Amino acid sequence: MPKNDRLNGCLDDIDVDFMEREATPRLLMKLGIQLHFAGLSLSNTVAILEIFGVERARSTVHNWVHKADLQPEDGRSPDHIAVDETVIRLNDEQYWLYAAVDPETNELLHTMLEPTTNTVLANSFLTALAEKHDVEEAVFLVDGSHSLQHACRRHGFDFRYERHGNRNSVERIFSEIKRRTSSFSNCFSNAKAETANEWLRSFAFAWNQLI
Repeated sequence: MPKNDRLNGCLDDIDVDFMEREATPRLLMKLGIQLHFAGLSLSNTVAILEIFGVERARSTVHNWVHKADLQPEDGRSPDHIAVDETVIRLNDEQYWLYAAVDPETNELLHTMLEPTTNTVLANSFLTALAEKHDVEEAVFLVDGSHSLQHACRRHGFDFRYERHGNRNSVERIFSEIKRRTSSFSNCFSNAKAETANEWLRSFAFAWNQLI
Protein backbone atom coordinates (compact mmCIF):
# COMPACT_ATOMS: atom_id res chain seq x y z
CA MET A 1 0.00 0.00 0.00
CA PRO A 2 1.42 3.44 -0.87
CA LYS A 3 2.54 5.47 2.13
CA ASN A 4 0.19 8.34 1.32
CA ASP A 5 -2.75 5.91 1.46
CA ARG A 6 -1.60 4.82 4.91
CA LEU A 7 -1.38 8.45 5.97
CA ASN A 8 -4.91 9.16 4.79
CA GLY A 9 -6.16 6.07 6.60
CA CYS A 10 -4.46 7.18 9.77
CA LEU A 11 -6.12 10.59 9.60
CA ASP A 12 -9.51 8.92 9.19
CA ASP A 13 -8.87 6.79 12.29
CA ILE A 14 -8.00 9.73 14.57
CA ASP A 15 -11.05 10.75 16.60
CA VAL A 16 -11.01 14.40 17.72
CA ASP A 17 -14.58 14.58 19.03
CA PHE A 18 -13.07 15.16 22.48
CA MET A 19 -12.28 18.77 21.46
CA GLU A 20 -15.79 20.17 21.02
CA ARG A 21 -14.76 23.75 21.81
CA GLU A 22 -11.47 23.70 19.85
CA ALA A 23 -11.49 26.39 17.16
CA THR A 24 -8.94 24.57 15.01
CA PRO A 25 -10.43 22.80 11.95
CA ARG A 26 -10.62 19.09 12.73
CA LEU A 27 -8.63 18.06 9.68
CA LEU A 28 -5.74 20.26 10.82
CA MET A 29 -5.96 18.85 14.34
CA LYS A 30 -5.68 15.36 12.88
CA LEU A 31 -2.83 16.47 10.65
CA GLY A 32 -0.98 17.96 13.62
CA ILE A 33 -1.32 14.73 15.60
CA GLN A 34 -0.16 12.64 12.66
CA LEU A 35 2.78 14.88 11.81
CA HIS A 36 4.06 14.69 15.37
CA PHE A 37 3.97 10.91 15.41
CA ALA A 38 5.43 10.75 11.91
CA GLY A 39 8.59 12.27 13.34
CA LEU A 40 8.17 16.02 13.71
CA SER A 41 8.83 17.78 16.99
CA LEU A 42 6.04 19.81 18.53
CA SER A 43 7.83 22.99 17.41
CA ASN A 44 8.02 21.83 13.79
CA THR A 45 4.42 20.62 13.90
CA VAL A 46 3.30 24.06 15.06
CA ALA A 47 5.32 25.62 12.23
CA ILE A 48 3.52 23.45 9.66
CA LEU A 49 0.12 24.42 11.08
CA GLU A 50 1.09 28.08 10.73
CA ILE A 51 1.41 27.52 6.97
CA PHE A 52 -2.34 26.84 6.99
CA GLY A 53 -2.98 30.03 8.98
CA VAL A 54 -3.42 28.28 12.33
CA GLU A 55 -1.27 29.50 15.21
CA ARG A 56 -1.21 27.16 18.19
CA ALA A 57 1.13 26.65 21.14
CA ARG A 58 3.19 23.47 21.45
CA SER A 59 1.25 22.63 24.60
CA THR A 60 -1.98 22.71 22.58
CA VAL A 61 -0.71 20.14 20.07
CA HIS A 62 0.65 18.10 23.00
CA ASN A 63 -2.86 18.03 24.51
CA TRP A 64 -4.37 16.94 21.18
CA VAL A 65 -1.96 14.02 21.01
CA HIS A 66 -2.75 12.75 24.50
CA LYS A 67 -6.49 13.35 24.47
CA ALA A 68 -6.88 11.46 21.17
CA ASP A 69 -6.14 8.25 23.13
CA LEU A 70 -4.76 6.39 20.09
CA GLN A 71 -3.95 2.70 20.49
CA PRO A 72 -2.89 -0.09 18.13
CA GLU A 73 -5.63 -2.46 17.01
CA ASP A 74 -6.23 -5.71 18.87
CA GLY A 75 -6.94 -9.11 17.37
CA ARG A 76 -3.72 -9.86 15.49
CA SER A 77 -2.60 -13.48 14.94
CA PRO A 78 1.16 -13.31 14.33
CA ASP A 79 3.26 -16.37 13.53
CA HIS A 80 6.27 -14.93 15.36
CA ILE A 81 6.56 -12.29 18.08
CA ALA A 82 9.78 -10.50 18.98
CA VAL A 83 9.72 -9.43 22.63
CA ASP A 84 12.27 -7.35 24.46
CA GLU A 85 12.86 -4.84 27.24
CA THR A 86 14.99 -1.71 27.30
CA VAL A 87 15.73 1.27 29.54
CA ILE A 88 13.89 4.55 28.95
CA ARG A 89 14.70 7.80 30.75
CA LEU A 90 11.70 9.55 32.28
CA ASN A 91 12.91 12.86 33.71
CA ASP A 92 15.88 11.78 35.86
CA GLU A 93 14.52 8.31 36.58
CA GLN A 94 15.07 4.99 34.84
CA TYR A 95 12.07 3.04 33.52
CA TRP A 96 11.83 -0.24 31.64
CA LEU A 97 9.96 -0.45 28.37
CA TYR A 98 8.57 -3.84 27.35
CA ALA A 99 7.57 -4.23 23.70
CA ALA A 100 6.17 -6.95 21.44
CA VAL A 101 6.53 -6.71 17.66
CA ASP A 102 5.37 -8.84 14.73
CA PRO A 103 8.66 -9.21 12.79
CA GLU A 104 6.84 -10.09 9.56
CA THR A 105 4.88 -6.82 9.45
CA ASN A 106 7.00 -4.70 11.87
CA GLU A 107 3.78 -3.80 13.69
CA LEU A 108 3.93 -2.95 17.38
CA LEU A 109 1.56 -5.30 19.18
CA HIS A 110 1.87 -4.10 22.76
CA THR A 111 4.00 -1.88 25.01
CA MET A 112 4.29 -1.53 28.78
CA LEU A 113 6.36 0.93 30.82
CA GLU A 114 7.41 0.02 34.36
CA PRO A 115 9.82 1.48 36.96
CA THR A 116 11.71 -1.82 37.20
CA THR A 117 12.04 -5.23 35.56
CA ASN A 118 11.39 -8.64 37.08
CA THR A 119 9.64 -11.92 36.31
CA VAL A 120 6.32 -10.72 37.75
CA LEU A 121 6.19 -7.73 35.41
CA ALA A 122 7.36 -9.78 32.44
CA ASN A 123 4.54 -12.24 33.13
CA SER A 124 2.05 -9.37 33.41
CA PHE A 125 3.27 -8.03 30.08
CA LEU A 126 2.71 -11.35 28.29
CA THR A 127 -0.68 -11.74 29.98
CA ALA A 128 -1.82 -8.39 28.62
CA LEU A 129 -0.40 -9.27 25.20
CA ALA A 130 -2.35 -12.55 25.15
CA GLU A 131 -5.54 -10.71 26.08
CA LYS A 132 -5.16 -8.40 23.08
CA HIS A 133 -3.96 -10.83 20.42
CA ASP A 134 -4.13 -14.49 19.43
CA VAL A 135 -0.64 -15.60 20.41
CA GLU A 136 -1.13 -19.22 21.47
CA GLU A 137 0.43 -20.61 18.28
CA ALA A 138 3.09 -17.93 17.88
CA VAL A 139 6.81 -18.51 18.33
CA PHE A 140 8.29 -15.93 20.69
CA LEU A 141 11.74 -14.59 19.83
CA VAL A 142 13.61 -13.70 23.01
CA ASP A 143 17.17 -12.58 23.62
CA GLY A 144 19.01 -13.08 26.92
CA SER A 145 16.21 -11.69 29.12
CA HIS A 146 15.71 -14.34 31.80
CA SER A 147 12.50 -12.70 33.01
CA LEU A 148 10.87 -12.87 29.56
CA GLN A 149 12.08 -16.44 29.04
CA HIS A 150 10.64 -17.40 32.43
CA ALA A 151 7.34 -15.68 31.57
CA CYS A 152 7.14 -17.59 28.27
CA ARG A 153 7.63 -20.87 30.12
CA ARG A 154 4.98 -19.95 32.67
CA HIS A 155 2.46 -19.21 29.91
CA GLY A 156 3.43 -22.33 27.98
CA PHE A 157 4.46 -20.29 24.94
CA ASP A 158 6.82 -21.70 22.34
CA PHE A 159 9.94 -19.53 22.35
CA ARG A 160 13.50 -19.57 21.12
CA TYR A 161 16.61 -17.56 21.81
CA GLU A 162 17.45 -15.21 18.95
CA ARG A 163 19.81 -12.30 19.27
CA HIS A 164 19.55 -10.85 15.76
CA GLY A 165 17.61 -11.90 12.62
CA ASN A 166 13.87 -11.39 13.06
CA ARG A 167 14.47 -9.66 16.38
CA ASN A 168 15.96 -6.66 14.56
CA SER A 169 12.43 -5.30 14.13
CA VAL A 170 11.99 -4.63 17.84
CA GLU A 171 15.49 -3.15 18.07
CA ARG A 172 14.65 -0.67 15.29
CA ILE A 173 11.54 0.42 17.16
CA PHE A 174 13.47 0.83 20.40
CA SER A 175 16.04 2.94 18.56
CA GLU A 176 13.33 5.19 17.12
CA ILE A 177 11.60 5.62 20.49
CA LYS A 178 14.91 6.51 22.15
CA ARG A 179 15.72 8.93 19.34
CA ARG A 180 12.37 10.64 19.75
CA THR A 181 12.48 10.85 23.54
CA SER A 182 16.07 12.08 23.63
CA SER A 183 15.78 14.54 20.75
CA PHE A 184 12.37 15.97 21.68
CA SER A 185 12.74 17.10 25.27
CA ASN A 186 9.04 17.94 25.34
CA CYS A 187 8.06 14.25 25.12
CA PHE A 188 9.25 12.69 28.38
CA SER A 189 10.64 15.75 30.17
CA ASN A 190 8.53 16.67 33.22
CA ALA A 191 6.10 13.89 32.28
CA LYS A 192 4.43 11.42 34.58
CA ALA A 193 4.67 7.69 33.91
CA GLU A 194 1.05 7.48 32.74
CA THR A 195 1.61 10.35 30.29
CA ALA A 196 4.62 8.51 28.88
CA ASN A 197 2.53 5.33 28.61
CA GLU A 198 -0.14 7.23 26.67
CA TRP A 199 2.52 8.60 24.32
CA LEU A 200 3.88 5.10 23.71
CA ARG A 201 0.44 3.71 22.89
CA SER A 202 -0.16 6.59 20.49
CA PHE A 203 3.28 6.08 18.97
CA ALA A 204 2.45 2.39 18.42
CA PHE A 205 -0.77 3.36 16.62
CA ALA A 206 1.03 5.80 14.32
CA TRP A 207 3.95 3.46 13.72
CA ASN A 208 1.60 0.68 12.59
CA GLN A 209 -0.13 3.04 10.16
CA LEU A 210 3.05 4.26 8.52
CA ILE A 211 5.20 1.14 8.17
